[in-house]
Amino acid sequence: MRRFAIPAIITVGVLALAGCTSPGGNGGGTADDDEAAPIDEVGIVVPADPGGGWDQTGRAISGVLVGEELVSAAPVTNIGGAGGTVGLASFANERDPYSLMITGLVMVGAVETNQAATRIEDTTPIARLTEEPLVVVVPENSPYETLDDLLSAVDDQGQSVVITGGSAGGADHILAGLLLAEAGMDSGEIVEKLNYVPNAGGGEAVTMLLGGNADAGISGVAEFSEFVKDGSMRALGVSSEEPSELLPDVPTIVDEGVDVVLTNWRGVLAPGGITDAEADALTDLVTEMHDSGEWQTVLEENAWADAFLAGDEFDAFLAENVTSVGETLQSIGLVE
Repeated sequence: MRRFAIPAIITVGVLALAGCTSPGGNGGGTADDDEAAPIDEVGIVVPADPGGGWDQTGRAISGVLVGEELVSAAPVTNIGGAGGTVGLASFANERDPYSLMITGLVMVGAVETNQAATRIEDTTPIARLTEEPLVVVVPENSPYETLDDLLSAVDDQGQSVVITGGSAGGADHILAGLLLAEAGMDSGEIVEKLNYVPNAGGGEAVTMLLGGNADAGISGVAEFSEFVKDGSMRALGVSSEEPSELLPDVPTIVDEGVDVVLTNWRGVLAPGGITDAEADALTDLVTEMHDSGEWQTVLEENAWADAFLAGDEFDAFLAENVTSVGETLQSIGLVE
């Protein structure tokens, strides 16, 4: 059997990015490569609507940075749309060097799927922070009792079976394609039969599932766990090597006989064109946040695995991830 895994450990209204930090709060934009202004405030851009995993991550980072008194303020701005590529396009040329944007596997895939003009390579990598398994769920009254039931229904009924999740080309969409590939479909059949309805945020997928407008959903474990626990959704499998701490009784997808492993990583980027000193200052800040006791509590409470990488290691990981995701999307027919 083939094993698929992405390499490595593979609200507010829309505001102008200039408002993400207080005017003049950092004195950024004038430092040379040898000296960076001290970081007093850092704006955090979540390139998705409120309620999903990126939003949870951005607000957790903000809370820890301020709670640990690493900065005086860390306001969060949501800019949803197109798997994060709308926010990415705005953020890449942000003039305040001390700004961070949440990124991850979802954005890597969305850039390829949407053929985005602005790419992750146009920003400055800072750090990878977490990874989280995905979970496949169905509504409580679904006729699909197992993952095999769901995949067989897609094979037999094609696009009449609606699967919802995050953005097109993101981790959820990739997992749907990989599941069908492992079930024996070629890329042409996947394109023909997979009816995947993308959403800008995790809350929309929940609404579709609970409202009877989708037959199945795929998202991060944390986004669906409360609904699985209260019985309004039934989990068919998690995408990690081992069961999730949030849903310990749910089998892995591999345990269900489908040899697919995929975890969704999340991290932070800085604007493109900042100086080396400014990038180092942000990396030091995020590293200090990661090492704090409050951040370790956040990881535990959300069942996020600590996947920290910074500096050259994160640069190398990100470059490899961009390449591998593009190849995976092509192999399952999601991009040409």
